[in-house]
Amino acid sequence: MDTEKFKLTSSEIGSLWGEYVNGTAIDLVMKYMYSTIEDEAIKAVFNDAIKTFEKQKKQMITFIENEGFPVPIGFNESDLYLGKQRLFSDAFCLNYLHVMTLHGLLGHITAFSISVRKDLRDFYDSCDHDGKKMYHQTIEQLLNKGLFQRDPLFYAYEHPQFISSHDFKDGIFGKGRTLTATEIISISLNLKKSIIAKTLSIAFSQVAESKEVREFLSESEKTADGQIKALAKILQADNLPVPKSLETEVTISTDSPFSDKLLMYHMGFLFQAAQTYHGAGLATSMRTDLVTTYEATIIQNLLVTKKWFDIMVNNKWLEQPPLAPNRSEIAQKK
Repeated sequence: MDTEKFKLTSSEIGSLWGEYVNGTAIDLVMKYMYSTIEDEAIKAVFNDAIKTFEKQKKQMITFIENEGFPVPIGFNESDLYLGKQRLFSDAFCLNYLHVMTLHGLLGHITAFSISVRKDLRDFYDSCDHDGKKMYHQTIEQLLNKGLFQRDPLFYAYEHPQFISSHDFKDGIFGKGRTLTATEIISISLNLKKSIIAKTLSIAFSQVAESKEVREFLSESEKTADGQIKALAKILQADNLPVPKSLETEVTISTDSPFSDKLLMYHMGFLFQAAQTYHGAGLATSMRTDLVTTYEATIIQNLLVTKKWFDIMVNNKWLEQPPLAPNRSEIAQKK
């Protein structure tokens, strides 16, 4: 049976729509960074990333148009102001691309897992391959330049061990134990992503044109900072290192290279995407202090997202995804 003759499902269209809009936003940030980067090795990695997305973008447009749906507006050259003063260091640009690659890998594998049609599965399979290639490139460059921050090292036990006390779950009342290696996974990922979010909030708040947007970005910076401190405190209590902050990798420029619409959308994307990682951390935590920290973080992000949504809607910056048909309205038009 020729599965390519099947119409794409709502989930398949939704994944294409989301990847297109998110991709066009990040693509413009990469193009700006590429225009300012001085290190030739880092510049080459960004060049590969830009070319890779351009190829993927064309394929997504073909899928969407063949199904009769309008291609999302997303973000385009009107949202990018090249030739502006430099806003980020080369080191931050490379860290940014690495974290965005992590988001891309998760997005591709999620889209692949809900795709049925072979041509779409093949597309996301190739996207996953491209993402892994970019992951290798960013890691190698970060390592070569001494910029990669490795997670804490543990010392090996002689034999496997079993949990022997109910206090294993207690991290609030002082009876608990040190962090497990499995808990470190989410703490490390969430810290690194929050550090990127905080740094972008600082940079974007410097250059945003609208007072309303600047105030939102200042608030999102404080939210990210609070979340960083909460997780860092847990690591430090076990004498474990905390990832280095990146605020000093932002210049003092107030010359915006992006539209306020792009600044806002990008921050909303980061806070919404972070919920996946906070949820994973909550699901795998066995210490009560970690559970309460992730719960508080998820609620804080929901509040930030609510304010973000209101600003985006009021400014007519939020594009509507494809909707399910409203059968009641259709019947009334008869």
